[in-house]
Amino acid sequence: MTTQRRQTLILAALGALALGALLGAPFIGMHRLSLAAVMEGPSGGGPGAIFWRLRMPRVLLAFVAGSALAASGMAFQAMFRNPLATPYTLGVSSGASLGAVLYLRLGLGLTLGWFSGVAVFSFGGALGAILLVYGLTRARRGFSTATMLLAGIAIGMFCSSLIMFLQFMSDFTQSFRILRWLMGSVETVGYGAVLNTALFVAPGCVILACLTREMNLLTVGDDVAMGRGVNVRGVKQTLFVATSLMVGGVVSACGPIAFIGMMAPHICRLLIGPNHRVLLPASLLFGGAFLTVCDTAARTVLAPAELPVGVVTALLGGPFFVWLLLSESVTSDQ
Repeated sequence: MTTQRRQTLILAALGALALGALLGAPFIGMHRLSLAAVMEGPSGGGPGAIFWRLRMPRVLLAFVAGSALAASGMAFQAMFRNPLATPYTLGVSSGASLGAVLYLRLGLGLTLGWFSGVAVFSFGGALGAILLVYGLTRARRGFSTATMLLAGIAIGMFCSSLIMFLQFMSDFTQSFRILRWLMGSVETVGYGAVLNTALFVAPGCVILACLTREMNLLTVGDDVAMGRGVNVRGVKQTLFVATSLMVGGVVSACGPIAFIGMMAPHICRLLIGPNHRVLLPASLLFGGAFLTVCDTAARTVLAPAELPVGVVTALLGGPFFVWLLLSESVTSDQ
């Protein structure tokens, strides 16, 4: 079997998996829904309303968020040439979390159109982290990967320390809300959060699709990429901004959901190879399906109680991280 045919078959299988997750997950829950009941539509408060107003938006949000985190993880792993790189490496998640925690601590009740107050503050925190990392990197009169990584770690640690301070200064109710949000969840009512997140994810995916050749060359090395005519600095800046905005949009709607950006692209790379022209669609499909399945398990395993989906991904990501750390692929050239 040729490589191209194998990749086509794997993409088709991932597409079927994603479609199955999108169509099957809304029917699974504490109350099983029949197709006949769903066809009645969202009017009233019956099974149709549960399906169309609660479960379907939640499944779509999980799929969009998982796709965005997986694609962002793929781009970060290409930039850093390391399978341990994640979308949260540069402190974007910590900045978004700080913004949301600040909003919850202040007890505000603001909205901006379709956007909730916590989403606005969260995205503002993510944007602030992006600007700080970019500014610190530029202050060194360059845009090296090492400087960007160190700046991201510094900003992430500073934001995390401020989060702990705000949580310590909160009362019990505020502290519980903060902790619950930091666990990550795709719980939503209606399609507003889905549309808001898609507004940030869709342009980012288009940018990544236009830079697949450049990402292929970056994984070989900056010198090789420059020798092939790639503006390494410009490409890294574009990837940094695009993926950070995608992650900021996801975190503002769902909270920080860990390990998807590390696990999904690495698994897809093992399945389909390192060519980003096929790795990008594979990561989008698998990442979306993976988070959808995780969320389905989160709301059914302990029903009627519900686990935050971030807890489920962390439980899966911990052993995966250890396996990846001990495997030879960590030290291999990407």
